[in-house]
Amino acid sequence: MITAAVLIIVAYLLGSLSTAVIVGRLLGAADPRTQGSGNPGATNMLRVAGKKAGVLTLLGDMLKGLVAVLIARAFTDEPAVLAAVMLAAFLGHLYPVFFGFRGGKGVATALGVLLGLSGWIGLAAVVTWLLVAVITRISSLSALVTAAAAPLYTFYWLGEPVLAGAVTLMALLLFWRHRSNIRNLMDGTEGRINLGKRS
Repeated sequence: MITAAVLIIVAYLLGSLSTAVIVGRLLGAADPRTQGSGNPGATNMLRVAGKKAGVLTLLGDMLKGLVAVLIARAFTDEPAVLAAVMLAAFLGHLYPVFFGFRGGKGVATALGVLLGLSGWIGLAAVVTWLLVAVITRISSLSALVTAAAAPLYTFYWLGEPVLAGAVTLMALLLFWRHRSNIRNLMDGTEGRINLGKRS
């Protein structure tokens, strides 16, 4: 029980490291929570601070989810503990204790969690996101489709209801965090991915 509690706390604290804010400060960019969409995530960083900031944010957000799950797997294979760790890392990103509980929408961190859980699930999620992104050039729609598919991927490859349930809860939270994007998608006003020359 003590080990499980420590793993969950570590996962939450890792998730609470807001990569966008940290990268913004290191690169001398404005706080992403005050620019663009106000979301401290990779897509907003790409828009307001350029490709380098966007890529670093994406990698950092993925890495913290991945590391949290890999640390947990080094100590236990208990599905309930792994499920709690996954959710803790994800919630840390959404509500980071180090940054006034103002976090991102969780897409990259969720992907990192899935990669830590299973390379096949993570790969399937990446392919799903890329396919939708290439077709629509809409980041939020790519994230929503991937989130909807992730619980199915998890159950297909692992067959563990507890883990699939945790991924389902992450997907529901991700949909909630994207509620403004969903309204924009319905109105036809959602922004598209811009891959201009800005560095």
